[in-house]
Amino acid sequence: MAVTPTVAQGAPGIPARWTSSAKSGVGTALSAKSPLWFTVSHGILNEIYYPRLDSACTRDLGLIVTGPGGYFSEEKRDAAHAIEPFEAGVPAYRLTNTADAYRIDKRILADPARPALLQEITFTPLKGSAGDYRVYALLAPHLVNAGMGNTAWVGDHEGKPVLFASGRGTCLALVSSLSWRDCSAGYVGFSDGWQQLHNGGRLDPACQRAEDGNVALTGEIGFTPASTKAVLALGFGATPDEAAQNAFASLKRGFEPAAKSYVANWREWQQGLLPLDRHASGTNTYRTSTAVLATHRSIRTPGAAVASLSIPWGFNKGDDDLGGYHLVWPRDLVETAGGFLAAGDADSALRILEYLRSIQQPDGHWSQNAWLDGSAYWPGIQMDECAFPLLLADALHRTGHLPHARLKTFLPMIERAAGYVTRNGPVTGEDRWEEDAGFSPFTLAVEIAALLAGADLLGAGGKHEEAAYLRETADCWNEQVERWTYVTDTATCKAAGVEGYYVRIAPPDSAEAGSPKDGYVPIKNRPPGDTDRPAQEIVSPDALALVRFGLRAADDPRIVNTVKVIDAQLRRDLPQGPLWYRYNGDGYGEHEDGAPFDGTGQGRPWPLLAGERAHYELTAGRKDAALGLLGALEGSAEPGGLLPEQVWDSGDMPERELLCGRPSGSAMPLVWAHSEHIKLLRSLRDGIVFDMPPQGVKRYIEDRTVSPFRTWRFNNKIRALAAGKTLRIELLAAATVHWSTDNWASAQDSKTKENAFGVHLVDLPVAGLPSGSSLIFTFFWPGTGDWENVDFSVILGDQDSQ
Repeated sequence: MAVTPTVAQGAPGIPARWTSSAKSGVGTALSAKSPLWFTVSHGILNEIYYPRLDSACTRDLGLIVTGPGGYFSEEKRDAAHAIEPFEAGVPAYRLTNTADAYRIDKRILADPARPALLQEITFTPLKGSAGDYRVYALLAPHLVNAGMGNTAWVGDHEGKPVLFASGRGTCLALVSSLSWRDCSAGYVGFSDGWQQLHNGGRLDPACQRAEDGNVALTGEIGFTPASTKAVLALGFGATPDEAAQNAFASLKRGFEPAAKSYVANWREWQQGLLPLDRHASGTNTYRTSTAVLATHRSIRTPGAAVASLSIPWGFNKGDDDLGGYHLVWPRDLVETAGGFLAAGDADSALRILEYLRSIQQPDGHWSQNAWLDGSAYWPGIQMDECAFPLLLADALHRTGHLPHARLKTFLPMIERAAGYVTRNGPVTGEDRWEEDAGFSPFTLAVEIAALLAGADLLGAGGKHEEAAYLRETADCWNEQVERWTYVTDTATCKAAGVEGYYVRIAPPDSAEAGSPKDGYVPIKNRPPGDTDRPAQEIVSPDALALVRFGLRAADDPRIVNTVKVIDAQLRRDLPQGPLWYRYNGDGYGEHEDGAPFDGTGQGRPWPLLAGERAHYELTAGRKDAALGLLGALEGSAEPGGLLPEQVWDSGDMPERELLCGRPSGSAMPLVWAHSEHIKLLRSLRDGIVFDMPPQGVKRYIEDRTVSPFRTWRFNNKIRALAAGKTLRIELLAAATVHWSTDNWASAQDSKTKENAFGVHLVDLPVAGLPSGSSLIFTFFWPGTGDWENVDFSVILGDQDSQ
């Protein structure tokens, strides 16, 4: 009897969700003809990205097996999973999923010749015979970065059956080398193939279309007792026909030729890298890390790379989290470039610098994070992200990969970035974890190191006056790091038995509002993290950046004190070794009961912080300790070698897939962690920290350079000036400084002068005035003809004061 095709019931389906962020494999073809990236988790394909690295197009693609007596099994839930790459450094995968009644063997890769993904599937019954079972492919389209608003249908292409889906101008087509049998399209949670097979044991062939919703496609693979191997091809395109043509072209070419080309591409790239190979638990951890970095690069936007092909706690996230971690973070991107450079791929690092130049904003900053085209995703600006590209340019220049002729093309970018940092620092918009605002040791370290790097670069380009100002600013800020971020005589000091330590964030003084005329906007003073602790009691491994970026010696007593506090507060000994939390009171992580982060939670240990600590230990001359921490970092990976953002630190909760010391539900892989791993391997080989800028080491540790200035700004209103220092007033608009040293009995006027970075400054001659004198000043703004109408004062004394 003929079946009349109908639109499936249950529109638009349940609210869409993404899937597990705990990837066990990521891959791409390293081919311009194949703008496609794929991820693997729980033995099946998860998000597949096309045609851009920031455009997820599927939720997952897995198999369902049915059999006698109502047998129903979904491989991702009911099977044990094993995965291995084709070979070290080649991210094509062999998967084995073993359940009670069957084993499924897969080989997965992207076709280098076109945007299509190939799965070779072999089904082996472990009970009964092959004829007892039916195997179905279940595909959840999420075109593009959204689970709702998709349309799925069962159709054909040149007379051959195809499973189609479309949404937001992109289409996919799933075809099989063993022709589809029964197929259906339905709404997730109501009429999708999972519901039909679970509840009725068969597909409803009348469900041929599901429009504008959260949809799923299901097709029975035509296995027979004589044909137990099939190849599925998932093609993509701008139209259904283009997607189907790509899928069938891949099938026609065959799996083996595609695999040969795929492996050759990766071998060629890997062979050009430095031999830093290291084996742990049967995995070449170095080649895994290099493959992760290369897999996260864009094809059509050279130099762009995302932070992770995952969505943290994706199974709990919906369409309101469009970006996940498949976005560009300038900080992560520079860290990625450092990984490429450490591995010997300077070309990739240089392309990243070129990409950063292309997305720099006219005023010199970079967005907190962005899509590949540079358009901002989150609205914030972080000062360390605006400074990091200067460090990358300097690293390339110092290693001979940015010769003078090419440096000239980057000088405008360098000058704009340095200008933005000098105009808006030293207070950070937020810390490097995108959370609290204030004086952060990490951000200060990056800013100061970047200004010194920028000075060298501009000096090499003949801009000596600009270089001198950058060094003056760096010196001034460096000399005040302790005043801003080092505390003494706190409860934490007493508990740890130390004199003092660097805090995670020292909030800006919210009582000192900036002047709208001057362009400064005061930063709201928010409580750190999700705690009620005062800021001076919050500590973070971020303080070690002062050593990593060459501003403080590893044996500086203040650093040593801080390390004691870090270890007392933040160290957690786990089966793989010690790891560290971001800071005490961190709220980014699973809840205590293992429930996913939902805006609140409890921070968990970060493996990459073990890499940063290892670099500190290496600087301190403790190579054995650094090697031990390398083991802890690598031991935090999942079996395939992918490093997570965080690991679980409590008792095992197998029902939530949370095991002590193993990856949590946060992002995996985290590219930043893999880059830190590569840099640590390079640092251990060389015996020195690979990415430590030399300028600060020479200037502050060896030469002990001090600043003759103290700078007053609207975002840093100093109240006292140490004896012998010159008071420098820095503003963002032209002004006349009207000032007095005798309580306005007499007054002087000093006009500011604009420098190349848009800073209007003037140095007031106060060095000869007696200690205890009070300098009072205000501003006349010629641009508007207004007076500030507020008096400011600085006491001339023996020490600085905020």
